[in-house]
Amino acid sequence: MSEPEHGDPVTVTVAVAVELERLRGTLEAGFARADGALALLVQRSDQTDKQLAEMESRLDSLERARWPLASIAAVTASAGLLLALWELAGR
Repeated sequence: MSEPEHGDPVTVTVAVAVELERLRGTLEAGFARADGALALLVQRSDQTDKQLAEMESRLDSLERARWPLASIAAVTASAGLLLALWELAGR
């Protein structure tokens, strides 16, 4: 923009008002972009929280279903040991 004359206060005031309006428009556009990016991040965060909750529930169900396997293996091993000892004692 060209330099306004220093002696005309109306021209200076109008030039300042025009520049302020341009700055306002630039700031509004920047804030709109930032708001959009933040909204996207919040949406992704919500989706991640939902997926994490689903994974935790799946892990809990797998852990509950898995615990008897160790007990069954221990009982089977103990029964095999007792059977082997009984056969050795029977000879």
